[in-house]
Amino acid sequence: MKKKIAVFGSTGSIGTQTLDVIRDHPKNFSVSVLTANQNATLLIEQAREFRPQQVVIADESRLSVVREALKDLPISVHTGRDALCEVACYPETDIVLMALVGYSGLHPTYHAIKAGKTIALANKETMVVAGAIITHMAQLHGVKILPVDSEHSAIYQCLMGERSAVEKILLTASGGPFLDLSEEDLKHVSPQAALKHPNWNMGAKVTIDSASLMNKGFEMIEACWFFQIPPSKIEVLVHPQSIVHSMVQFADGSVKAQLGQPDMRLPISFALGEEVRLNNRSPRLDFTTLSLTFQHPDTRRFPNLDLAYRAMNEGYNHPCALNAANEVAVNAFLQKQIAFTDIHRINERILEKTPVIKDESLSLDALFATDDECRKVARQLVHQYSL
Repeated sequence: MKKKIAVFGSTGSIGTQTLDVIRDHPKNFSVSVLTANQNATLLIEQAREFRPQQVVIADESRLSVVREALKDLPISVHTGRDALCEVACYPETDIVLMALVGYSGLHPTYHAIKAGKTIALANKETMVVAGAIITHMAQLHGVKILPVDSEHSAIYQCLMGERSAVEKILLTASGGPFLDLSEEDLKHVSPQAALKHPNWNMGAKVTIDSASLMNKGFEMIEACWFFQIPPSKIEVLVHPQSIVHSMVQFADGSVKAQLGQPDMRLPISFALGEEVRLNNRSPRLDFTTLSLTFQHPDTRRFPNLDLAYRAMNEGYNHPCALNAANEVAVNAFLQKQIAFTDIHRINERILEKTPVIKDESLSLDALFATDDECRKVARQLVHQYSL
């Protein structure tokens, strides 16, 4: 029986690669929902190919274009942020593949969990901002959350069938395009240079986060919630080849690693298959040609990683504050308003300015308030650092 997949963020990097997997396995999957932010042209093409029952274009100004282009098909077309939450609960859907960028993925994921949908999560900010709430909701509703990030998928696979205590998670990082740049040179890098990731094909936001190691910091926070492990038991290792996607060290000192090509379609297909491996035509590893190296991250040149550990150790609303600041700062860098090194400066200032809300039952409303306030302050800081 085919699984019906709702692809949130279908026109982005993860979304288009998800549709590649579905296209290659027509007997296993069909598409129930497609959503996009602004890319109406590609969304229309996807909808005509995959024939979902529901389509959402978040940008209301593009609704008429999408609706007109799909009027000959039995597809319901919606617009706006509220519509994302509504279609996340669509009864026909089996798996919600959440690939929206940043904070925008939180609310639809929350609603999908309440509706009892299996979640294939590619939106790490959902766990960064509200990991305690999301994991509690998933347990309450008996919902399975499957990681799509290659690192968390690797950890998940390493833990399958294990009954032994985890001593340490070894979270690998490519190091991004600026791994060997000096601190002085980092001040002058351009958005175009930062977007040239050496190994992975990712969207702009994630690629910039990878270059600053913020992505790895967020993945550390996400791993804490996914695998119920404290930050002290997660070690980040820079692995420029991106072949070892992460490792787990157990109580006896044994280490299990998951290896594969740097191709996001592999963890996507593992999540959609719900732990069943799907055949593919991807290139296989040739171990006779591999040279695998590892090194410790340089947090002096890339302070965002330490900021993520600090935010997670402080807990409560501080990971939310860090995410809000970073989204504003990364956007400002992409718009050439601030320097690359100003990203971590803004992030650090926000953590310093944000009071910790020490409430064990921290609500989504409190997190939304933190997010709003931190974004306002971060925008003010952008003007102070403006080039």
